[in-house]
Amino acid sequence: HSKAANGTAIIAEVKKGSPSKGVIREDFDPVEIARTYESAGAACLSILTDREFFYGDLAYLPQIASAVDIPLLRKEFIVDPYQIYEARAACADAILLIAAALDEKELREFTRLATELKMDVLLEVHNEQELETALKLPVELIGINNRDLKSFVTDLGVTEKLLAKIGDERLVVSESGINSRADILRLQQAGAGAFLVGESLMREDDISGKLQQLLQ
Repeated sequence: HSKAANGTAIIAEVKKGSPSKGVIREDFDPVEIARTYESAGAACLSILTDREFFYGDLAYLPQIASAVDIPLLRKEFIVDPYQIYEARAACADAILLIAAALDEKELREFTRLATELKMDVLLEVHNEQELETALKLPVELIGINNRDLKSFVTDLGVTEKLLAKIGDERLVVSESGINSRADILRLQQAGAGAFLVGESLMREDDISGKLQQLLQ
């Protein structure tokens, strides 16, 4: 887990589109975007590999891994152990597990497998029930998704509310709806240690300028 110099760790997302917004960026060169993010100060990159909903591709991971030095997260709906082996083979340093999509037994098993394969797990939650499950598991990184996956409504208050229930021994990553430096300061105040930012970067012509603005 690398922390940026000024204490703001941003996980910048390489993503062409999403189910709620369709194509976000027409001019999409994943390797070029990854290089830009790294030089602008991203601590880590999140790479969308889901084809069906996010216009992603597993092939982006090894291509990006050979172009940058910062850690890579495979962002995908992981529902099968095979995808975890696949992530490792494709040079991922971490995987995303979504508590809403898996039961506790699967989360435990997938976390164990990822750890054996020397990958970190970012375990994503959106409500108290999912957080309760997450806190029983040996994961250091807990992602709090501010977007409701059913309604697509985004509320930074979700991070504030759930963070109050998490101890200092976990690094909390606030995900979705982060558009400005003010958003980051508000979430840091609540105790978030890192920030996953995708859409608000992908929409900009000047990705580097936008990322630097979020970092200072």
